[in-house]
Amino acid sequence: MSESREGVNADTLGTPGKRVILVNGIPASGKSSLAVALSAKTGWLPLSLDGIKNPFLQRIEGVDRAFNRKLGQASYQVIWSIVADAPQGSTFIVDAWFGFQPKEVLSDYLTQAGVTQILEIWCQVSAETAAARYETRLGERVAGHLGAEYIPELKILAGKAQPMGLGPVYYSNQEFPVDINAIKSWIDNNLTR
Repeated sequence: MSESREGVNADTLGTPGKRVILVNGIPASGKSSLAVALSAKTGWLPLSLDGIKNPFLQRIEGVDRAFNRKLGQASYQVIWSIVADAPQGSTFIVDAWFGFQPKEVLSDYLTQAGVTQILEIWCQVSAETAAARYETRLGERVAGHLGAEYIPELKILAGKAQPMGLGPVYYSNQEFPVDINAIKSWIDNNLTR
């Protein structure tokens, strides 16, 4: 069950530029799977926070939470540098938990990158589902990511996390199989060409 909410920044309407589909949600909410499926459906380049950060985690030993956060911030900056260097008319799918930084940081990066249209897919998930998914993948994650000690915090986050709301928002209930065709149709109806 999904719905959309309008919240387009008036400054971005009607201006040629770049388009970004934010695939947002707390850790273990299904963002990466959705972003990969959407990329396969559209041909748009997916940029993933973990996809940029993980190669560094594979090569740097002893990463604690503070350094993991710094790597996340640097990876976030890399994403928006790639978008900034892209030609006008480009569309990107950006997969991240955007709530790890203040909304103003995202707004500044979007402006600096020349993004003129933002759509957001919010991956809704219950605290129990997020915790179970997170626990299941603990053994598969690259060293340096937070471990089982993060699960209580993740459950609290699941109860209060919200979309960024910088453009129209599609709510994807991740408790059920994702209907990528419905998401693509919503994007087509909301994305200015």
